[in-house]
Amino acid sequence: MSVRYPRPLRPGDRVGVTSPSSGVGKELRARLDVAVRDVEARGYEVVVGRCMDGAGHLSAPAADRAGELMAMLTDPGIGAVVPPWGGETAIDLLPLLDWGRLRDAEPTWLVGFSDMSTIMTPLTLLTGTATVHGNNLMDTPYRVPEGLLSWLDIVAAPQGHRFTQIPPGRYRSTGWDNFHAHPEVREYTLDTPGRWTRLDADGDVEAEGRLIGGCIETLCNLTGTAYLDVSAFARAESPQGLLVYVEAAGDDAFTICRNLHGMRLAGFFDAANAILVGRTSASDSNSLTQHEAVLDALGPLNVPVIADVECGHVPPYLPIVNGARGRVVHTATRSELTQTLD
Repeated sequence: MSVRYPRPLRPGDRVGVTSPSSGVGKELRARLDVAVRDVEARGYEVVVGRCMDGAGHLSAPAADRAGELMAMLTDPGIGAVVPPWGGETAIDLLPLLDWGRLRDAEPTWLVGFSDMSTIMTPLTLLTGTATVHGNNLMDTPYRVPEGLLSWLDIVAAPQGHRFTQIPPGRYRSTGWDNFHAHPEVREYTLDTPGRWTRLDADGDVEAEGRLIGGCIETLCNLTGTAYLDVSAFARAESPQGLLVYVEAAGDDAFTICRNLHGMRLAGFFDAANAILVGRTSASDSNSLTQHEAVLDALGPLNVPVIADVECGHVPPYLPIVNGARGRVVHTATRSELTQTLD
């Protein structure tokens, strides 16, 4: 198996929208419509699936969600699939997906973050298909800050393309925009200055390896299963090592610390040449900060650990391609992540 990159999207191609986890409530459908129109403005035809109900925490029964996702990912007429956003329990889809069929099918871009890590990371590990850990559909209308890219830019890039992203130096420290009251909001409120932070030591970092990772709260539940064998992926696809990224959605520091310890014990970080940790708004605990939690769990690996990267639940978003070759540089004056689709 080698990393498989879906063909780049071109005007006229179709983009599928489905909710493998949470759907969209009626009060937020106006924002969904705005996001769909923005994708259509790129020249794509958008196909919205049936699994979109937002009345509960799941858009449809597991069999229906798995069936619709499988249909979109194996339809040669659909070039990319993106959810409106994440959710909570996409884990129930994993035993219902036909992984052999996905491995044999022409690869399709799968995009998202948060609970989508539950599906995207195994899809890369089990089938070799590159996936995009980036902004979901409901966030797509936001104007992308200078230095970053949208998932729409990445899925249109050809195999072999190399791109570099740099942090914009500002982020949103509190709150979220009200999509119900302002469905057409397009400007991020980036109210706080911030840069990447090396946690394990002082000094410059330069490291390379294939990229793999995702949301801590969802991936920790897959450790020890066949769906998250990162070590096997590293041996087959990146014997020189990996760049592993993780991010905390909202759990407190004690919970994140335990989860990262468990992931480390299960071998998730064994091949890491460096670890990128997403900026988080999750709470510290009484005697443990989020940074301290990461260092407590991952410090024993003796590899560079860089925190406050824009790859999590705090806007803006730095999309990362699972499976791509990566090179991270972090110094006192320069921070960047370069990805190559080969």
